[in-house]
This record gives sequence, C-alpha cells and structure tokens, in this order.
Amino acid sequence: MDLDAVPQEGNATLDGHSKLMYARDAQGRVVTTTSRGWEAEEIVTSHAVDVLVEQARAAKERVKAGLASPLEYWMYERRMDVALLSQTSGFWQWRVRRHLQPRHFAALSPAQLARYGEALGLPVSILRELP
Repeated sequence: MDLDAVPQEGNATLDGHSKLMYARDAQGRVVTTTSRGWEAEEIVTSHAVDVLVEQARAAKERVKAGLASPLEYWMYERRMDVALLSQTSGFWQWRVRRHLQPRHFAALSPAQLARYGEALGLPVSILRELP
C-alpha cells in the first residue's frame, strides 16, 4: 500500500486510537505510519466480537447445564479460542479441549489452574466459577 493510500476513515473499535501500519513511500521504501482505520475493518471487528460474545453466552449456559467447565466460558469471555488459550497457557490444544469438560477441569491441579489463571488474567478462585 502506498503511503498516501493508508486509510484514515476512522474506526470506532479503535476507540479514537490509531494503529501502526507499513506502507511504501515515494522512494519505494517500506516505512511505518499510523492509520485511524477504515469502515470495512470496523465491520469485521465488530462482527468477530459479536461472535465471541455469543460464544461466551452459549458457554455460560453449557456450564450451568453441567456440559462444560467454567474454563470454556472464561476462554470466550477473554476473547480467546482453543488455539490462543493453548499458546498463552502452554498446554497442548488437545489438553485445553479436554479441560473444557467438567470432570477433567475438576481434576486439574492447583499449578495447572494457576497457568490458566495467568493466561486468562484471572485469579484461580474466579476461574473456578461463573460470574
């Protein structure tokens, strides 16, 4: 993208902030510049957030029904998916999916719960229950 083509329409999801982007200047060099975003980006971001909010709501219902662990709710509430929670917690993805099941979550050690708590930015006492 050329430097003069960097979008500056504004994006409500950036909340008035700008973001760093790479663009090509007049001499053809890649330089950094700021962008206020653009409408298409805002629409896509808003849609993605809406999907995560709905996933958190559905997970909360599954937890209440005993079909999922509170970890599933907090994962979506913190805007994560299995892959991201796996990366931030250090657990393999298959283990994260296993821990989303109530009986396996209940068997987690304090050290394992602490890893999830750190990854989600929550104390373990909050991680074990719904809000």
